[in-house]
Amino acid sequence: MTQPHEFSALEQYRLLQRRELGAVELTKHYLDRIAAQDQGLGAFYAVTADRAVERARFVEERLPRSTRLWGLPFADKDLWNRAGVRTSYGSRAFDAFVPDTSDELPRTLDDAGGISLGKTATPEFGMTSYTESLVAPPARNPWDTSRGAGGSSGGAAAAVAAGLLPFAPGSDGGGSIRIPASACGLVGLKPSRGRVPALSGIDALGGLPVGGPLARSVADAALLLDGMIGRKGSRVDDHFSLRAPEQNDGDFLGYAIRGEGRFQLGVCLDSPFSHEYDIAIDPDVRTVLDDTLRMLGDLGHGVEGVELEPSPGYPDAFRSVWQAGATGIPLTTGQEELLEPVTLWLRREGRALSGAALAAALGQLAAFERSVIRQFAGYDAIVTPTVAMTARPLGWYDGVDAVDNFAKQVAYTPFTSYVNVAGLPAISLPVGMSADGLPIGVQLIGRPGGEGTLLAIGRQLERRVRWEERHPAGWNTAF
Repeated sequence: MTQPHEFSALEQYRLLQRRELGAVELTKHYLDRIAAQDQGLGAFYAVTADRAVERARFVEERLPRSTRLWGLPFADKDLWNRAGVRTSYGSRAFDAFVPDTSDELPRTLDDAGGISLGKTATPEFGMTSYTESLVAPPARNPWDTSRGAGGSSGGAAAAVAAGLLPFAPGSDGGGSIRIPASACGLVGLKPSRGRVPALSGIDALGGLPVGGPLARSVADAALLLDGMIGRKGSRVDDHFSLRAPEQNDGDFLGYAIRGEGRFQLGVCLDSPFSHEYDIAIDPDVRTVLDDTLRMLGDLGHGVEGVELEPSPGYPDAFRSVWQAGATGIPLTTGQEELLEPVTLWLRREGRALSGAALAAALGQLAAFERSVIRQFAGYDAIVTPTVAMTARPLGWYDGVDAVDNFAKQVAYTPFTSYVNVAGLPAISLPVGMSADGLPIGVQLIGRPGGEGTLLAIGRQLERRVRWEERHPAGWNTAF
């Protein structure tokens, strides 16, 4: 008998709508899987089982079924406050913090009819591309538990890949959705700056962090994205008509279901970090990229190479803004002593920046944003590797100082942060596997506001590869 988690999130939604599955039943199913499997994964920092069941009963009895995520479980990344639930931000400095109010994104997902099961793991304040903080055990990769799940949405990715959640919201300030999506074999979508009102990036330093979905399929990612945007009204079933893309009412699920269109694609292997760091693409990653490009050509898309113009000021400017961002973390002197070495380095370096230096760095990134949009304007999407390597072994970042730690993060993730700087949408698609059985993602970067095109291309590749049918060990285990 097929278990509920073996259905896609969209299929689970349909079952809920037809009353063939109940919200309480589905919630308890996922809670049972979390109880049985998460101890070996570290995907969750907190599981709020009693609250979740109570919430599921409320959804069943009180909320209209027309809400976009009606009855579907998710979990909050532990960077977001939920009233009455411990929120550590991945840091020992906030290990006992329990907020009185909820942040906007959890409230938006509640309004959409979702059911939070707890908090997913994140590195300290979401500052790194791996999820191995000192506040809890590391988030392990379900495909190989000796490997990390990536970061900073590592817990969310591990939970979805292992079937502990149907999908999960994440945040992405330099690749934090796409990196763990690639590591864990998921679809991870970073929306355009401003697309998700509750986590738009517009009010953040440099405009970097935005909210977006992690899911096992393109349609599931689009379903969650529409819920995160907070649109009211139409039901999921409304999107199964064969309307032309230009007639789409703005909802992204329609693009993901139809998967229509032929597009002009550029292929870019450059990184703006290459002026300061040695960037090398793993042979398995390059093989998957080449295979993907052949598939895209076979699907009828135009594919040609494109090179980024030199941007020698980028590494220092991005590093400066990242460091300055760490200075905004509200800490007392006693709390600062509990910070991990990388966070403490970022914070101290950020404090040493003068106002003039920070303004110059922000100006450099703003010029880079305009340049990238201009260079990519002739293409519907740009294809790159998501990351340069397969999922890193746990402890790969240990034993080096903070400067070398940052350099190792760049070596692993040289293609993601510049998309945040440019404010563009991007999606990581789990198109391939390495020779030793680790997922490998390919990134598509869209035009401003071009999420629909990314979802359409992603669905076309998904039909060819059928990655939603690949699962790590333990997927079919009943509890």
